[in-house]
Amino acid sequence: MRTRYRRKWTAPLAMLACGALMLSGCAEFDNTAAGQKFTPVNPPSPEVPPQIGPGGEAGDAGPGRGNGPNQTPTPVPPPQGCKDFDKAVIATCLDTIAAVAAIPGDGSAPSALAGERKSGRILLAAAEKDPADWATISVDGSGDGGLTSLALSPGFAEDQLVFAYITTPTDNRVVRLAKGQAPKPVLTGIPKGSTGNRGALGTDAKGALLVATGDAGNPGLAADPASLAGKVLRIDTSGKPAPGNPTPGSAVFSTGVHSPGGICRDQAGSRLWLTDRLADKDVLYRLRGGQPLTTPAWSWTDKPGVAGCADFIGATGYLSITTSIAGNLQNLPVTPDGAVTGKPNVVMDGKVGKPPKTFGRLSAMSMVNPQIALAGTINKDGGAPVSSDDRVIIITPSASSGGGGKD
Repeated sequence: MRTRYRRKWTAPLAMLACGALMLSGCAEFDNTAAGQKFTPVNPPSPEVPPQIGPGGEAGDAGPGRGNGPNQTPTPVPPPQGCKDFDKAVIATCLDTIAAVAAIPGDGSAPSALAGERKSGRILLAAAEKDPADWATISVDGSGDGGLTSLALSPGFAEDQLVFAYITTPTDNRVVRLAKGQAPKPVLTGIPKGSTGNRGALGTDAKGALLVATGDAGNPGLAADPASLAGKVLRIDTSGKPAPGNPTPGSAVFSTGVHSPGGICRDQAGSRLWLTDRLADKDVLYRLRGGQPLTTPAWSWTDKPGVAGCADFIGATGYLSITTSIAGNLQNLPVTPDGAVTGKPNVVMDGKVGKPPKTFGRLSAMSMVNPQIALAGTINKDGGAPVSSDDRVIIITPSASSGGGGKD
């Protein structure tokens, strides 16, 4: 059924009301980029920090809604079948959306390719339209494998190519897709295991493809230079090592990955980030070519299941991270030079906001532009799905109306 998305996307959507709930995190600060010790500069107010949340909040006092700042927000009605009344939802009734590749645009009608992990089906999800089949890839969706990441070609505007990280019966691999054509292998032979098959794709500002590979359930492979497992690889669109890699002729960009969730960067490409899940904690790394992943920029000992990320630092001073176990959005304050300045601000957890907002388990996240991102849900994979799950949702940065924020 058609998704409800009535209001044209012409301005930043409504703001989440503040809450100071924080998940307990354990910092292992890497301030080499900042060249200084951990010293917050103009830190967010502890009472009312800036928030990043979904667009179209129910309490938005938009044109004709009549919900002023001192009035009780109108609750969003629960979904009816595949019809979802939340304006942040652009696609419904999908299955375990583990991969999202947003299509760049001005945000007036945000859209993305959304991949179902278990089926290998890729759909075009767009505001005000029903999801449309785009392609289907044969995958092995057992365990944590399947279709786990999507990325648009660095030259997508011209070549219309899409890359996918998938699990097959014999390996994990990267394939290239063009609409209406069979997928073509780009990088094969990435080790497969009973676990550790997730991969994450991204691009850098120089037109290279970044590929984060899982350790196939064997943590020792992450440090083995002879293995493609547990690495961040940097390749060109044909699968060859990209020019400018730390070791000429080698695709290895960095080592020490275990179960990657997502890769993201700022628009200029000056900051590269990777989320990962270790045995004892979840972590966020700042990616730098040739440097092993040993010291996280931030770590979570409560293991919320870090997944996708979006660099909203230029707009709000926050790096946003979705979680697939805790089912919330974690906004980590970061300076433009990449230094973390405090604990994550947690929203979309069903505990903060007016009314409380949650979409359940969140997975991949991809930016439409510096002001808008799209994320998928995986509630049908161990969560508590509602009738409209799984969904693709809009996430936008906004400063809290109650104060706080950056000077």
